[in-house]
Amino acid sequence: MNFQDFGLHQTITAAIDKCGYTIPTPIQEQAIPHLMQGRDLLGLAQTGTGKTAAFVLPTLQRLQQSGGKKIKTLILSPTRELAEQIHENIQQLAIGTSVRSCTIYGGVSKLPQIRNIQKGVEIVVACPGRLLDHIQSRTIDLSGLEILILDEADQMLDQGFLPDIRRILKQVPAKRQSMVFSATMPGEIRRFVQDILSNPVKIQINFEKPTEMVSHALFQVAQSRKTALLTNILKKKEMQTTLVFTRTKHKAKKLAVQLQKKGFKATSLQGNLSQNQRKNAMEGFRSGKFNIMVATDIAARGIDVSGISHVVNYDMPDTVEAYTHRTGRTGRALKTGEAVTFATAEDGKIIQVVERTLGRKIRRETVEDFDFGDLTLTAPSKKRGSNNRPNTRRGSSARKNKWKSKGGRA
Repeated sequence: MNFQDFGLHQTITAAIDKCGYTIPTPIQEQAIPHLMQGRDLLGLAQTGTGKTAAFVLPTLQRLQQSGGKKIKTLILSPTRELAEQIHENIQQLAIGTSVRSCTIYGGVSKLPQIRNIQKGVEIVVACPGRLLDHIQSRTIDLSGLEILILDEADQMLDQGFLPDIRRILKQVPAKRQSMVFSATMPGEIRRFVQDILSNPVKIQINFEKPTEMVSHALFQVAQSRKTALLTNILKKKEMQTTLVFTRTKHKAKKLAVQLQKKGFKATSLQGNLSQNQRKNAMEGFRSGKFNIMVATDIAARGIDVSGISHVVNYDMPDTVEAYTHRTGRTGRALKTGEAVTFATAEDGKIIQVVERTLGRKIRRETVEDFDFGDLTLTAPSKKRGSNNRPNTRRGSSARKNKWKSKGGRA
């Protein structure tokens, strides 16, 4: 199948060709025909599967036919980076059409956003908080909305946006086409989907399993030796463009600074940055000014950089879904990639869960003559004012003194 088979307007087809798209991805192949028929849709797919084009193309087709300058499509995004990414994709695919879009998110002045709305746009890509500001200020009119799209719904839930989204829903017409895209399907999203979608088509594209284009490697290392190990492998491995994940924004900032001091072209993407700093970091990573980006899970939701060769789990994520999201940043567009994980003694249980999902053991690696530190799982230190209970996080306990996985020591 190719994009010509969808029966899209020739202007849109020409833009697709210009973008270099040739064969639709599975979610595009399955979703686009239903969306062009006006059906509501629930799409479950991991990062890098082509979700954005799956909802942008049929939306452009409908708007190209209807004309006008009212806001007819609202796309809700959990992060500013993802909103910009979607907006850029719309601009690329809408070349030659009369369809216009704009972004709305916090951290920047409202005035340029108001001017864009007043000029006339058909598509608004927005983060919920700032959109509510515009609604309350009456600087945006959603009464003519025909299409509502929620992208990365699970992430919006994680960030506490659900109450905001429910308030937004009260401001849009009940009669509309609605789409929800998510990488995972927690119970609260299931309940929410029942409220927002009407008789939806459900499309699920291996949404919990990492792509086969990515190889997986694991280093067993003490927490105190992670930075030294990262520095070591960055020097020895051919890692052209690397995305490093940490658990906290403070660690992301600190690690990026440490790497810079060691001569690496590194930057960070985390919640303490201003919008201008976030933009500079993203543009620098895309252009090659930086070839290493250290980020948190939330900040990384908007990262869409082609050709990421490696993803490094500096800190192990808490769930297999998060692992899938992270590793999905590499191995895109039929290119191979590698996911490298630094696992401490307490990460044994989640490693086993990831391996069950992969259907195989993760390849264990080591570095000759490198000190990986004390790999013994120790009881948590007692702090003043704490209840001194043993740490049972992710399956660790005081009874376990070694990290073991299926088949013995990793």
